[in-house]
Amino acid sequence: MNTDVQGLKFYREMLKIRRFEERSAELYGEMKIRGFLHLSVGQEAIAVGVMPALHQEDSVVSAYREHGHAIARGVPLESIMAEMFGKAGGCSHGHGGSMHLFHKPSRFYGGSAIVGGGLPIATGLALAEKMKWKETVSACFFGEGAMAEGVFHESMNLAALWKLPVLFLCENNGYAMGTSIDRELSRTDLVQKAKSYGVAAIQVDGMDVLSVAKEAKQAADYVRSGEGPFFMEFKTYRFRAHSMYDPELYRSKTEVDVWKKRDPLLHLEQKLKESGVFTDDNRIQMERDVDSEIEAAVQFAEASSLEPVEDLMKNVMRERGRSEY
Repeated sequence: MNTDVQGLKFYREMLKIRRFEERSAELYGEMKIRGFLHLSVGQEAIAVGVMPALHQEDSVVSAYREHGHAIARGVPLESIMAEMFGKAGGCSHGHGGSMHLFHKPSRFYGGSAIVGGGLPIATGLALAEKMKWKETVSACFFGEGAMAEGVFHESMNLAALWKLPVLFLCENNGYAMGTSIDRELSRTDLVQKAKSYGVAAIQVDGMDVLSVAKEAKQAADYVRSGEGPFFMEFKTYRFRAHSMYDPELYRSKTEVDVWKKRDPLLHLEQKLKESGVFTDDNRIQMERDVDSEIEAAVQFAEASSLEPVEDLMKNVMRERGRSEY
């Protein structure tokens, strides 16, 4: 695909994720979205850049900051927004909310409220596919905070030992909730940590969607060829707080402002303007189209019904011989 054409598609997709999350924050303030809400504003280039490297039959596992991954994977906006509203029309039928999006047709196997919880799931999916002799990739998104969890080491070890087709995608935004990486990990060179398991690994500028796309394609091809797992560290930054309840006392406004100058949307917009394929009028039209798409999703969520009371125990594991759990 022509780089400029690809760049325009990437810009629109990142803009859609950005506006979807900003609208979600507004709806949270209106108490239409409840529970926890973790936004990925500033990190859009990773989701948008990685997804084109994956095939439809590949599996995608995410963490609790997952809206961007789901949107980029192709999960319908209406079903995501309805899930945020806790409505039956949601992709998880209103059972999961913001942190537990799931969409079988897209092979998007959801987020997890547990830090690192998706790592063993992605490793297990990769093992299952390998046992079926399928040339598929199991892609797993997680934050650098997950690398302090035991499941990270167990998953990396087994993936390397059995040469499983796992694409480990670490979004390193510098903070595990409110704890900076240098206060959390004794070794902050994440690439070297991954390489210690014999896993191929690289660091990528997570604020540059074109770089992400280029490196993700090569990494996914490596995994798909049977060479074993691959680890990618994306250096990125979230512009908003960890969650809607976060007072954000652990970092300065100056630090945030410095990173905002590397906004992936602004970075790509500048490149496209330099190529002569993008203008302010293009951006304004994209803004209108995206806003219209998001408002349609909000209207769908508003109109969607709550789950019937008789279905509340559906898909809930019950103890044998008991009518209640």
